[in-house]
Amino acid sequence: MIDDDEDVLLAAKLLLKKQSHQVIIEKNPKKIPFLLNNDTYDVILLDMNFSKDITSGKEGFYWLNQILEKDPSAVVILITAYGDVEMAVKALKEGATDFVLKPWQNEKLIATISTAIKLKESYKEVDKLKKAKELLEAEINQPFKNIIGKSRAIREVFSLIDKVAETDANVLILGENGTGKELVARAIHQRSKRKTNPFTSVDMGAISESLFESELFGHKKGAFTDAKEDKVGKFELANEGTLFLDEIGNLNTSLQSKILSSLQNREITPLGSNESKEINMRLVSATNMDLNDMVSSGTFRQDLLYRLNTVEIKIPALRDRPEDIPLLANHFLDKYAKKYRKNVNKISSEALDYLKRYDWPGNIRELEHAIERAIIMNDSEVIEASYFSFLNTSNSSNDDILSGDLNLDIVEKNAIKKAISIHSGNISKAADELGLTRASLYRRLEKHGL
Repeated sequence: MIDDDEDVLLAAKLLLKKQSHQVIIEKNPKKIPFLLNNDTYDVILLDMNFSKDITSGKEGFYWLNQILEKDPSAVVILITAYGDVEMAVKALKEGATDFVLKPWQNEKLIATISTAIKLKESYKEVDKLKKAKELLEAEINQPFKNIIGKSRAIREVFSLIDKVAETDANVLILGENGTGKELVARAIHQRSKRKTNPFTSVDMGAISESLFESELFGHKKGAFTDAKEDKVGKFELANEGTLFLDEIGNLNTSLQSKILSSLQNREITPLGSNESKEINMRLVSATNMDLNDMVSSGTFRQDLLYRLNTVEIKIPALRDRPEDIPLLANHFLDKYAKKYRKNVNKISSEALDYLKRYDWPGNIRELEHAIERAIIMNDSEVIEASYFSFLNTSNSSNDDILSGDLNLDIVEKNAIKKAISIHSGNISKAADELGLTRASLYRRLEKHGL
């Protein structure tokens, strides 16, 4: 409440502190910008006449406009001892929520504020729905919503998706990088009872520890230095829908504890807030790591693993379903021929045989990149095997892989070394080539001492 009469401020505070969580009073209207920068308010009570002008209300209208310019969703009730019908009408036209005359009746003032608070809550709900709608539209526009394949290995995945989708069971998706774990997560959501609600995807490997709580649980304005406004976290955005936690194995034990606590209690507490919020979402997680080994080594919490893997779905590597390669290759051919406006309409049988023989350490993502590159470089209507010779080159110096050494650490280390070499040390490009985030690649560089 902002009013130049200290007696009015104290009287209002004594009345309203019994009805609300917090009441802030201020005599000087020039402090309004500071107050708005440092907190958010359900209702603002604003006097219309200060020391410069005691009857016209011009100052009140000035500060009303300043408040609404800074926060268009602010709920402002104007108060004055010199009001009339004309001024009340003007106040509402200028954006005020209501108009109260001094001296007020306590019951009427409380009723007016209660109504205003409900209006503020409706604004928050509309904003939340708007963000959820934007998220839904973004998800609908995502390419490759469908999983392509007819092999026995991928049909088994389809079968598992159909079995778990209608339930609310938590799902853990396992598979190498580039196998399409997120596509499987989306397919589960699209076949579930929650399909009309948001599918919210979070790359756990890309979130720094300092921003973890803010990103997942949200924050209140002023919770930390750069918190200029309230933020809805991913958990709340996923409410009534599906939350997909990708690269879940990259979390350290401290962050694992915070995730576990939210899942157990089915509630979150935004940073800077003392009030918890209930959450109701379906959890789907994914990783390319062996979480059971991590549990044994003490780097992953066993109780969190139990929460995540009510059902496990293992995605086969592309090398384990070579019969799907022609289908995928032609799918990407159509996509990139249109994108680059190239008159390329066929991949030769020799080229398809070549692709089927290749080991695909980067899986479907590597195949997509290979087809895209071949279309860019191709000048004819048919892509021949020669356009994929770079695949052999990219692995020819990798003796450990070519000799059949399938130790995953060795394979991973050599793949990272080769990607960095190909891209002349450019970490961003190497990470993209490997299907990793920059943060994930840095962790693997440290892991292998590179």
